[in-house]
Amino acid sequence: MPQRVERCFGCGGEADKDAVGLNKKLLGENVSKFFCLPCLAENLGVSVEDLLAKIEEFKAQGCKLFG
Repeated sequence: MPQRVERCFGCGGEADKDAVGLNKKLLGENVSKFFCLPCLAENLGVSVEDLLAKIEEFKAQGCKLFG
């Protein structure tokens, strides 16, 4: 079964599964509109590298949002 592709609320680009997981982790699990990593970084005032590091940190912690 193909994975559902989410579209970025900011730019219309693709928000991959890690970006969707990070949106849910940082903005709330019930969020229905997602940002790609560059747009999320811009909105949060951090770098994409910071977000990538957080994704790896959450994965290492076993967070279920990052299957």
